[in-house]
Amino acid sequence: MKKEQNNTYDIIVVGAGNAALCAAIAGSEQGSKVAVLERAPKEKKGGNSFFTDGAIRAAYGNLDNIRKIIPSLSDEEAANTVMPEYTNEEFYGDMMRVTQKESDPELAGTLVNKSLETILWMREQGVEFELNKGNQSFVEEGKRHFWGGLPLKTKEKGIGLMRSLFQKAEERGIDVIYNANATELITEDGKVVGVTVEIDGTPAQLHSKSVILACGSFEANKQQRQQHIGEEWNAAIVRGTEYNTGGGIDMALAVGAQKYGQWSGCHAIGTDYNAPKVGDFKKPGDIYKKHSYPLSIMLNKNGERFVDEGADFRNYTYAKYGKEILKQPGHVAYQIFDSKVRPLLREEYNLEEATAYEADTLEALVDQLDVDKEGFLRTIEEYNRNVQEGDFNPSVKDGKGTDGIVPPKTNWANTVEEGPFYAYPVTCGITFAFGGIKADSAGHVLNGSGEPIEGLFAAGEMIGGIFYHNYPGGSGLMSGAVYGKIAGTSAGQYSNEAKDAVSK
Repeated sequence: MKKEQNNTYDIIVVGAGNAALCAAIAGSEQGSKVAVLERAPKEKKGGNSFFTDGAIRAAYGNLDNIRKIIPSLSDEEAANTVMPEYTNEEFYGDMMRVTQKESDPELAGTLVNKSLETILWMREQGVEFELNKGNQSFVEEGKRHFWGGLPLKTKEKGIGLMRSLFQKAEERGIDVIYNANATELITEDGKVVGVTVEIDGTPAQLHSKSVILACGSFEANKQQRQQHIGEEWNAAIVRGTEYNTGGGIDMALAVGAQKYGQWSGCHAIGTDYNAPKVGDFKKPGDIYKKHSYPLSIMLNKNGERFVDEGADFRNYTYAKYGKEILKQPGHVAYQIFDSKVRPLLREEYNLEEATAYEADTLEALVDQLDVDKEGFLRTIEEYNRNVQEGDFNPSVKDGKGTDGIVPPKTNWANTVEEGPFYAYPVTCGITFAFGGIKADSAGHVLNGSGEPIEGLFAAGEMIGGIFYHNYPGGSGLMSGAVYGKIAGTSAGQYSNEAKDAVSK
């Protein structure tokens, strides 16, 4: 530790991603002296949030509120924007639908009900937002139509988000300590009063009136992935930071925190087969994902389809289909497109980092792949025979499906017969695990009896009970911000009460 480094604070925040910095900033707004412990070196700061594509889901209500979030939106652009309303009820409904009604109602309700005010608060902290045009809209008769409840994203993706939050933390005098690996919570009389930490490899103790744990889940820990989610998860690519190994959860459990949530579940997507094994800080922005699969047919090495690619909009299926890919032989699948839909694919398919195969015939395409050629061609032929007539419309669930094959394709079913043809190999990339510790809607960490552990708060991906099986796209980033702000506010108020008690 540097000689000038303080070792006593009102609040210590463990972690330095979106949730952690929102917590630190909110705590400092309460007048608290705050330290942030970032396990990574400075050049790898920002946690998973640095890698996000920036889409953020909020119950924005209507276009008038969108204009409060994006004040630069001109009258002319607003007049040519068709923005369906998205209410608290709709956001909550989406949460419960995709989590199979297992999301904790109190936690989910707080996430939803605080989403708009939290986004407006983030804007006050310097975070800039823009319309999510590329992935969530289409232009028709001169007007841009949005769909899917996800019209907002942070400007410059996760890079811009974290740059803004770190800048605000610096402006507020928050100490950010890098290469700081928190290993243990310090307790006195049942209260959490600090953290044992290794800073640049040197052990130290930092004391505080409260601690906020916001250092992610255990997705980068192979042993815990295998133990809790399944043996095959040893093969998953880690999409974000390599430093989320479950240390914060372990520290909380060691002082009596209650386990909570779906420990066997996680957010996992289809990502480029040749993506880096852990997040590459030189190439952030979620550039390896492959999310135009609803327009594809997706086959494993044996030439078998294994999911309904068109079951729902990408926003509501992508977070669970990665694990289905992981179950396939060799942990690989191939998204197949023909020339009819190739112009509609998302931008990530056009990047130089994309692994792609192209040929004028299906036979020539399959010859390039390490697959069962006969099985591949037979499945595509069978699929083509069973595509039903109908109007193809990628902006709505068009009902243009298949008949007589398993699994079906419920929407956006086009024949694959017009060359050239394209194949994109994908594997499974894990984002975060759904299992964590139990916290209440004020951010207090709860013990086995459901009582708050004094002085201990949590935010972000380590809070269990919010997501099960799946999640609505963009809700993870929103959850981090909502519960970060809540935890920081609660910890600041708790710390002020502790100071008042001492002064009396």
